[in-house]
Amino acid sequence: MKTVDWTRDELLAYILLFAANSDFKEDNKERNVIISKVDVYTFQEIHDEFNNDNDYQGIQKIMASLRQHNYEQEDVEILLADIKTLFFSDGKFNIQERNMLKCLNRLFKTL
Repeated sequence: MKTVDWTRDELLAYILLFAANSDFKEDNKERNVIISKVDVYTFQEIHDEFNNDNDYQGIQKIMASLRQHNYEQEDVEILLADIKTLFFSDGKFNIQERNMLKCLNRLFKTL
């Protein structure tokens, strides 16, 4: 796969969008969490890209960008905390979100 030329904020926005869509919907509370982490322009730009990708492409882009930015365990822990904040933003932590958190946790361990 070619390199992904994202900033860290763009990467964060993409990962949070990927996680928010684990239950096939992203609500306003989840969007607000993402926008609290990155600016609105970045959110919209990455959202458009996210909408054009399938899951496989998304995972490939995420992993390539994490490697490009030299994410280490401490960075991954912060990222997972942001994902948990996103999941709890609507007061629920459903089975799809729990499964997504497990999958991302396993995936990030391969870095």
